[in-house]
Amino acid sequence: ETIMIIGFIFLSIALWFWAIIDISRSRFKKPIINTMWLLTVLFFPILGSILYFQFKEKFVSKEKRKFQPNFNRMELNQL
Repeated sequence: ETIMIIGFIFLSIALWFWAIIDISRSRFKKPIINTMWLLTVLFFPILGSILYFQFKEKFVSKEKRKFQPNFNRMELNQL
């Protein structure tokens, strides 16, 4: 019984951290949604995490990130 309780606590904490990390890495359609989910998961760790993973697909942008570097390169001859 004690081992099951410790296991449940460990899994709850792991789910909570996983949700926080996933929220910080996800690209949401609107920036306010990121804040809303983060506050929900912080104030309601287990329920908020479960709800986040259930409804995540509706709020996350499915566009691929574009790599558009803007480097100011000097030519080698100018050095």
